[in-house]
Amino acid sequence: MQFYSESLTSYKRLTTREVKVGNLLLGNNHPIRVQTMTTTDTMDTMATVEQSIRCIEAGAELVRITAPSKKEAENLQNIKDELRKRGYNTPLVADIHFTPNAAEIAATIVEKVRVNPGNYVDKKKFEQIEYTDAEYAEEIERIRERFTPLVLICKQHGTAMRIGTNHGSLSDRIMSRYGDTANGMVESAMEFLRIARSEDYHQIILSMKSSNPQVMVQAYRLLIKHMMEEFGECYPLHLGVTEAGDGEDGRIKSAIGIGTLLEDGIGDTIRVSLTEDPELEIPVCKDIVSRYQDNAQTNTAPINKLQYSPFEYKRRETIEVFNIGKKHVPVVVADYMHAETIAHQDLQAIGYTYNEATDKWNIGDAAADYIYTGKKVINFNLPGTVKIICDYNTWGNGIANNLEHFDEEKYFPLYQLGQFINPEKKSPILNFVSIDTADTNPELLDEELALIKKIAADETVVFCLYSSAKNSMQSVRAFVNSLMEQQIKAPVILAVESEHTSIDEQLINFATESGALFLDGMGDGIWLMNDPAKLINQKVTGRTYLETKSNHQFINNTSFSILQAVRTRISKTEYISCPSCGRTLFDLQETTAKIRAVTNHLKGLKIAIMGCIVNGPGEMADADFGYVGSGPGKITLYKGKEVVKRNIDSNIAVDELINLLKENDAWVEN
Repeated sequence: MQFYSESLTSYKRLTTREVKVGNLLLGNNHPIRVQTMTTTDTMDTMATVEQSIRCIEAGAELVRITAPSKKEAENLQNIKDELRKRGYNTPLVADIHFTPNAAEIAATIVEKVRVNPGNYVDKKKFEQIEYTDAEYAEEIERIRERFTPLVLICKQHGTAMRIGTNHGSLSDRIMSRYGDTANGMVESAMEFLRIARSEDYHQIILSMKSSNPQVMVQAYRLLIKHMMEEFGECYPLHLGVTEAGDGEDGRIKSAIGIGTLLEDGIGDTIRVSLTEDPELEIPVCKDIVSRYQDNAQTNTAPINKLQYSPFEYKRRETIEVFNIGKKHVPVVVADYMHAETIAHQDLQAIGYTYNEATDKWNIGDAAADYIYTGKKVINFNLPGTVKIICDYNTWGNGIANNLEHFDEEKYFPLYQLGQFINPEKKSPILNFVSIDTADTNPELLDEELALIKKIAADETVVFCLYSSAKNSMQSVRAFVNSLMEQQIKAPVILAVESEHTSIDEQLINFATESGALFLDGMGDGIWLMNDPAKLINQKVTGRTYLETKSNHQFINNTSFSILQAVRTRISKTEYISCPSCGRTLFDLQETTAKIRAVTNHLKGLKIAIMGCIVNGPGEMADADFGYVGSGPGKITLYKGKEVVKRNIDSNIAVDELINLLKENDAWVEN
């Protein structure tokens, strides 16, 4: 395999081993399976059965149930019996973390068990331990002794297994040798996989989950590379972003992580981890997977050599053009193409609020940098930080006729590629040149690149890249890779248009198409477009949209959320919130909403809200502060990975979190 995927220029599924989970086949080009996880107490048989049925009827092809101890593992039999009695034969998965004997019991009952190599045998105390090679080998042998019995039970009963590495729960042993890295995640899984293979057991699915889509994507790519190099084959892959959160942010973060990999044919089953009822995850899964059901593709310029590393993040090197490129954070373009008129009130949706009494503008943290007006001009004084992009004819007329409010330092032209070869007039500061990368025919590549190279020699040019091809992300990626190969350093704005009619589908389309490219360091700006007339104001997965938001606000929020999820521009508080399960010790949805309400003005802060110790200090590895269930009605607060307040009454825990933020100078008054 030349890269980490069988094709980087068109959609082609990565060939993986076939694994049987009950009556369901995964891998080996079978359909991408969707799944979820129950949030009920596993000891409450009927509640778990009823919730499982809701998930199955929503379309779940596997249902995972937590089994933190022997008693829950044993009760899986009652849950399974009741489901089968009611005619539901969907495979069940037992979720195990710290308890090998619970896994061994569950493996005799359900069709699949999930183990986390970071805490199945190893313990996590956040200690740095120096191992000699001999000592490290002894630790591996200890894992072999403890893990092999489960492998043999699974083999005997025909039970499948997921070896599920989580970024936040890497063992002290792995952390000591590999650090908090994608490499550490891969090796954590490979240790367990080697043991299973030594017993000739192959009914295995693997996952590399993280709350950071960048880490998650790199880890899956590395895992494929390592498996192919060591074994010459790849096992099926379960994709997911841990603790993605709720609402739009949860969907965007999941779509970026999962969609980036699916775009390259990587992934055999997916789960979207939302802090919502589990049956609401399934429609989102279906929307993500539906993008890959029709595999017809457009010819794309080939990638002969990657000009970037897919295993580590490095932003593409560009020149600085005005406030775009080089070390500037990616800019956000607000699209007002479909607006009939533009008044100062319309800018409130994109972060600018006009105060008539003072004749001043208030600018929010998530305020767009540019407005595309098409053929329109704005007839009022603009806020100081926002600029206008308009069609080059409109711009030329405005300059020629010296229109009121038309300032050459505020208005900039947009050209199609052919229009900028010998333009009659151009901006001395900044010129946008739009390119449909689908028109880059492989046979004409050299000729077209020569033209693009000539245009890019003008250091006022910023390319706006989009693709009308079905495989649009791959098309744009191949084009940017060619720019890098030719050492063309003009900045690039990634333009994505969605014609979907539901908000969820648009979120997934925007996040996948642009997020995949940002994760590989390819964007200096984002420009999302849709036609609001085609967008149905409807209930989508249980939530009503566009009742309090305008379409411009939706597009602007989505743009900033994508940039935040790919860690290139931080504009708001980030919540790392687990999806809840039978281990959860408080109402996660209600608590998340309460914490969000009092902290969402703390720009750049990462707050983890975790239901229990399993999803506690481990899964919130990326967070600045943590709010973790430690017992019924009890909360433990963390700063990073350090416990600072233990077993606080949940009634006062949010106030104590605020006090903790104040003590660490992380609080500002709203």
